[in-house]
Amino acid sequence: MAHVAIIGSGFSGLAAACFLAKAGCRVSVLEKNSSAGGRARQFEVDGFRFDMGPSWYWMPDVFEKFFNHFGKTTGDYYHLTRLDPSYRIYFGKRDHLDVPSGVDALADMFERLETGSGKVFRRFLAEGKFKYEAGINNLVYKNGLSFTDLFDPAVIRGFTRLHLFRSVSSYVRSFFKEPRLIKLLEFPMLFLGATPEKTPALYTLMNYADMALGTWYPHGGMYRIVEAMISVAVELDVEFTFNSNVTAIETIGRRVKGVWADSKLVHADHVIASADYQYVDQHLIPREFSNYGESYWKNRVFAPSCLLYYVGLNKKLDGILHHTLFFDEDFEQHAREIYEQPQWPSAPQFYVSCPSKTDNTVGPANHETLMILVPVAAGLTDRNDIREHYFNLVVERFERITGEQMRPHIVYKRSYAHNDFMTDYNAYKGNAYGLANTLLQTANFKPSIRNKKLKNLFYTGQLTVPGPGVPPSIISGQVVARELLRTQNAKNPISL
Repeated sequence: MAHVAIIGSGFSGLAAACFLAKAGCRVSVLEKNSSAGGRARQFEVDGFRFDMGPSWYWMPDVFEKFFNHFGKTTGDYYHLTRLDPSYRIYFGKRDHLDVPSGVDALADMFERLETGSGKVFRRFLAEGKFKYEAGINNLVYKNGLSFTDLFDPAVIRGFTRLHLFRSVSSYVRSFFKEPRLIKLLEFPMLFLGATPEKTPALYTLMNYADMALGTWYPHGGMYRIVEAMISVAVELDVEFTFNSNVTAIETIGRRVKGVWADSKLVHADHVIASADYQYVDQHLIPREFSNYGESYWKNRVFAPSCLLYYVGLNKKLDGILHHTLFFDEDFEQHAREIYEQPQWPSAPQFYVSCPSKTDNTVGPANHETLMILVPVAAGLTDRNDIREHYFNLVVERFERITGEQMRPHIVYKRSYAHNDFMTDYNAYKGNAYGLANTLLQTANFKPSIRNKKLKNLFYTGQLTVPGPGVPPSIISGQVVARELLRTQNAKNPISL
């Protein structure tokens, strides 16, 4: 029985652990923090329960497919509610859009805002469905090791409809003229890591995921997904060791011998790094075995980092929904200050997650549990005075736009930014979302899931295929597990 050591217990590490254990491997997961989940950890304080990172449950089919591999369903572990409205977008004071759930209601909303756009929206969504199905079924589960993977017959037949060489910006504007609708359709790109002008229109598949497949919430919070995956792993005899900081990967010849964790060598036949790829590549293995040089990483285009605030209020709010986006400032300017001229933003967009609108278990009665997120460039100087400045800015805008007081009712506040991402996850430049999904950082152009010089070292997670986000990270774990088993001619290969 091969022994596989996995560094890190984020979604990709947990997924890889489950698939490998199912295939008969002995799996050990080494996690530097005190709990699993990586960026999706959760903490509780003063009766409030905060998801630390991901808060959007999109692409429910990916989660369902994962659990189905193990004879389970999501319903065996957590209860899902489809949010309706899906979310609210503020464009200014007394100017907001509640985005409804369901294609018919959405088409009506589009028609109301731009005459004739209801039918156009249905056509746009049909194109998004094609991109989603081609991307998820024929591209996303590829290992990115050979360009022949891209010559899938279904992909080739519909290549022109994928719009790989057209930008999201030009593509969306070819359908719609209303500025609010354009902002609605472009906002997911802010988290994919490039301006809409530089993101391939392939990624409008996210609009289909949002609007056709829906925005959902697992009761108890996003950490319920982590707990569910741990339950599957434990049932398959995966071993977890927490507070176990991996400081080096031991090699012998052109193979990995094991990993050093807390001054102890853990021997392994194979190692999968679900930790930050750049950190592993540049710091944990001898430099002669690195996949990439320092200049490679410096020249990558990174998705945003985040300035996060976890806030508890001793009152209920009427002016927001479970998900609320504040797009009252210049969207294009903020995007430029993230991607093109990295700097602390002059007037940022921001997002508020308020799960207590849906779930009364995440905070005390008659209180609100908030996470406020400001997308910012990776690699910025992170200081407490800067964090406080942006908190005051965000609170002032929140109160002015919604007409509700927040500041006098704050009973808990915690901030989290670049320094924390580096401390907790060894995140390069304090990045939060991995690499930007530009054309030259898509699919086979992403960092390889295999070490090119060490035969038994693999990589998974948001810095390799298929990319950032919770569903892609889960898929990444499955893809790397399949590749490891393929190299071993396993008796129980993973089926898709």
